[in-house]
Amino acid sequence: MPERRFLRTAIALSALALMGLAGCRDSGAEGEHFELSGRLFVFNYRVATVRYMVTLRPLKPVGEGEVAVVNFENPAGGEAIAVRQKIWPLSEKVTIESPPLECVAKDRPYKVSIVIEGAKGEAMQVIETTMVSSQDQSVLPDKPLVAGPFYDLNPELKGYPDGHLPGGRGVNCPPPA
Repeated sequence: MPERRFLRTAIALSALALMGLAGCRDSGAEGEHFELSGRLFVFNYRVATVRYMVTLRPLKPVGEGEVAVVNFENPAGGEAIAVRQKIWPLSEKVTIESPPLECVAKDRPYKVSIVIEGAKGEAMQVIETTMVSSQDQSVLPDKPLVAGPFYDLNPELKGYPDGHLPGGRGVNCPPPA
């Protein structure tokens, strides 16, 4: 009988300790509010697009009105692609995606700069990183493979079952660096 009571007490204390550990949250280093938890290029063969995608994980509770401002290097050259996204206070992660890209080259590093702004627009944290694609954009078809709400075959690709048109995507990409 005393062994059972001891076992129940030990189980209850263990459960309480685990709940206490689960409730702890990494506070991050001084000045760090987020960590970069993921980064990749997303290739969508069906619609012939490639995008940047970065994921941030909060290290501290998120305040109301915080915003992530991301500048992605433009693979086609020219000005960086800027994305501004509100950060929701109860989110466990923040996913930021670029608009569709052109000229993504395999194994080339592209610069990405992330600025976390507070409610008043002040910079709270800056994260600098690079992203490298394991694929070249040439693996995508030149036009989306399907069109319309019923996923009909794209009539622009008639006679080109692999999705590659004689004129290509119609984009002049900068020479590889």
